[in-house]
Amino acid sequence: MHIQIVMDRHGDTRHAFDPASPRSLAEAEARFKDLTRKGFRAIAPGKAGQSGRLMREFDATVEETIFIPQLQGG
Repeated sequence: MHIQIVMDRHGDTRHAFDPASPRSLAEAEARFKDLTRKGFRAIAPGKAGQSGRLMREFDATVEETIFIPQLQGG
């Protein structure tokens, strides 16, 4: 199972998806596009001490994606 973690002012929400399931994969890709369109940054954390990377397009091979909202000044 892969996971998308959406951070917001209320905490985080986790969405698991199965990349082998066409329906589950389509839902995950739609969520990715919707959140990035709203200004969230999609990050694929690095493994074993490596740096993470900013994702500009959906990648079904990434096991964990963290969505961080755009920062707002005050």
